[in-house]
Amino acid sequence: MPAFRKVLIANRGEIACRIATVLRERGVASVAVHSEVDAGARHVRLADEAVAIGPAPVAQSYLNQDAVIEAALQTGAEAIHPGYGLLSENAGFARRVAAAGLVFIGPTPEAIDAMGDKARARETARAAGCPVVPGSDGPVDDDTAAAAIAASLGYPVLVKAAGGGGGIGMAIVESPEKLPRALTSCRDRGRSSFGNAAVYLEKYIERPRHIEVQVLFDHHGHGVHLFERECSVQRRHQKVIEEAPSPFVQRTPGLRDGLTRAALAAASAIGYRNAGTVEFVVGQDGAFYFIEMNTRLQVEHPVTEAITGVDLIGWQLEIAAGAPLTLLQDELVIRGAAIECRLYAEDPEKSFVPRPGRIGAFEPPTGEGVRFDTGVGPETDVTPYYDPMIAKLVTRGANRAEATTRALSALETLRLEGLTTNRDFLRAILATETFAAADYDTGWLERYVKANRKT
Repeated sequence: MPAFRKVLIANRGEIACRIATVLRERGVASVAVHSEVDAGARHVRLADEAVAIGPAPVAQSYLNQDAVIEAALQTGAEAIHPGYGLLSENAGFARRVAAAGLVFIGPTPEAIDAMGDKARARETARAAGCPVVPGSDGPVDDDTAAAAIAASLGYPVLVKAAGGGGGIGMAIVESPEKLPRALTSCRDRGRSSFGNAAVYLEKYIERPRHIEVQVLFDHHGHGVHLFERECSVQRRHQKVIEEAPSPFVQRTPGLRDGLTRAALAAASAIGYRNAGTVEFVVGQDGAFYFIEMNTRLQVEHPVTEAITGVDLIGWQLEIAAGAPLTLLQDELVIRGAAIECRLYAEDPEKSFVPRPGRIGAFEPPTGEGVRFDTGVGPETDVTPYYDPMIAKLVTRGANRAEATTRALSALETLRLEGLTTNRDFLRAILATETFAAADYDTGWLERYVKANRKT
């Protein structure tokens, strides 16, 4: 029997398409919601039903909680899958879903709250025995106190919005005279983006790597990890290329065991359930520190599925319906390697400015070990209202070199006309000696862009 008979997908783009596909494979009816400009979008066509919920701006459509919940009730959906972004980590929305008699396919509101405030999440992780980056014991309201804390930590330091995520409201401060401006900027970004102006300070780890651990927990206290993902190839704190497993973890004895134990401990500490990701910053010496937990599905989850064979969205549905997690840790193994490239409608030659427009001819790449998750098709629009990501190219191989070769080939054979994209930029990154040797850190891509910028 399927976990649910009908599920509403509170999202758009490639993740809404992926969820609709998984639901269909499981015999579950799907309901799409869409803004006015998305009426002909691919996720709408893939779903069994569709409901218009407002104008193009996200605040009036995809973030309109009343409209989303009403659409679920009108269509007889039993549950709501939020995907990632938008309402996926909104504890208030999760509570409203439950109050309406529906199931929120994700963690409890309490778990979202526990990890949503970054300062509180640090303390939770610390109490669970996870190493945390040295920093303030909570939000810092006073600039004089912030200066004293920064001096005790030693520069450079990191100022972070307490309610932030995705690199928003974050600034690296290299000297005392730059601290006041960074504090003001991060408070302003936190207030405008998250409704929370609180900031805290952390010691900045030099040349860090960004490594995360996927976890799954059911309602019965059973949880497993699905190994780690490497997300260090990023620009302006936004991930560009991700891979699993992490090549750095592979060659560092004991690191995987430490990371996965810490991830499970952090999730267990808040009674977590459903899919989640615990993120760490890792120093060149292999020392690791908890930075946050994303209480939702991640954009890069397909690389984990590729190396484990586990359908994460399928398990999200089962867990939300109350089913026990039958995966056993000892039976989960890594098979090969996988790489994900995020394909955007943007111009790398002009500071990566978004380039919305109409797609002409469009033929996704195919072949062994190639997966192409997309929310667009031929003669469809990439609009200026939403994130300009066109697709996620995921390639798997027997080893990292084969996965890279398949990614390069797939990017070459992809037929995509009518848009300016970052395809050539992705190919250039994959072809570098630095990527081949996995000798990168979170600042490498910025340095690469600067060194290769055309004048």
